Amino acid sequence: MQWGPGPGPGGHGGGPFWIFGLVWMVLIASLIVTAIYAILRRTRRPSATESARTILAERYARGELSGEEYRERLGELR
Repeated sequence: MQWGPGPGPGGHGGGPFWIFGLVWMVLIASLIVTAIYAILRRTRRPSATESARTILAERYARGELSGEEYRERLGELR
């Protein structure tokens, strides 16, 4: 059994089996990219407009604003 590089079961150049290595590299890279995307998405700060909409909705829920005032102010944020 040969353990070094070269043709054969333990070496390189043994046919189209390099494709499996490529598939694993693509799979690992996609997992890393997905993890980074998920972390960045979770730590994203809301924009000023999103924050203002949240505050406006809270004030409407507490009864500080009428439905008409809420819709008017929400329209100004768009």
